[in-house]
Amino acid sequence: MSRLDELVDTLLWEGHQLYPYTPSATKNATPTPFGIVYPPAYAAGNPHRFDRVKLQCIARGTETFAAVVHCLQGGEARQISLAPGEEPVAFAFGAVQGRAALSTEDFSGLIRVTVALENTTPATDGMTRAEALELSLLSTHVVVTCAPGGRFLSPIDPPEDAAVAVMTCANVNIFPVLATPEDDAILGAAIILPDHPEIAPESKGSLFDSTEIEEALLIHVLALSDGERAELAGADPEVKAMIERAVSATPEDIMKLHGRVTVTDKAPAVPAEADAEVRGEETIVVDGRAFARGGHVVLRPEPGRNAQDHLLDGRSATIERIYVDYDDQVHLCVTVDDDPGQDIMRDIGRYLYFKPDEVEAIGS
Repeated sequence: MSRLDELVDTLLWEGHQLYPYTPSATKNATPTPFGIVYPPAYAAGNPHRFDRVKLQCIARGTETFAAVVHCLQGGEARQISLAPGEEPVAFAFGAVQGRAALSTEDFSGLIRVTVALENTTPATDGMTRAEALELSLLSTHVVVTCAPGGRFLSPIDPPEDAAVAVMTCANVNIFPVLATPEDDAILGAAIILPDHPEIAPESKGSLFDSTEIEEALLIHVLALSDGERAELAGADPEVKAMIERAVSATPEDIMKLHGRVTVTDKAPAVPAEADAEVRGEETIVVDGRAFARGGHVVLRPEPGRNAQDHLLDGRSATIERIYVDYDDQVHLCVTVDDDPGQDIMRDIGRYLYFKPDEVEAIGS
């Protein structure tokens, strides 16, 4: 399975079932995936429901494309393959009916590719959401590929010479991004993603609820009660396979999920005599008031800015860092002087952030 196939498969099953994954759980009474394409009768009159998907993207270097629509219906993964120039493809998955098509058009020397899909299932007004979902396509995703020599332009960060063309693209119920390092594929996702999305190598595989923190979710699965596990013995095959994969996780697997930091941009060179561990400003003057690293302040948080800051009102604190953000806003990073864990917070770089107008300087 390619990386793109693995990514699509993970996204496809997102929301299929939610922890604790038991059929009796209230939140599993109806599926909660993204990318739902409802029957027209249920989508009508509500701007947050859609009976279609439309994806448009821009490519250069080729006029040959193909697309595959991926979705869930009836608890099964479904696919619809499309090629340009063909008549719209009619499909039927059980009681669900629809049509889909792939088309292209020249746009000032660039090629605009359109994938359109509609749910045409006959349905009556007044149905419940559960009834509508039975006649819907769930977790609908689209992958568009181009022939060798072609490449797609980023839908979210296009080059300047093609920005106008990309701005003409109208996407409905889908969010396209570049999907491969070669930019020869577009992924139309049901959720907002960056260009070139990847699955973390530490991942143990889809947990269907992976917009949650995977480490915590995996530990929760391992803590399922005997009664919950007994109920899951009768769950659908995809859920059973997921549970078996999760319970096989070793302590080392779980530790790998605890987190990592990948630095992609090297920090600027620091003179040998400088303290490379200390970042930010040494001193700063804001509205005539001087602040210095190591100085002391009394915290006077603005009422209502943070629900917990009022607990620190009147406390003395030490300025550990002074940062200026991209909007030239100054942030004082402090530790609280009478906090028993002040040294620990300082050692691990866990600071509280206050604006200069929320503190009173009391000297160094």
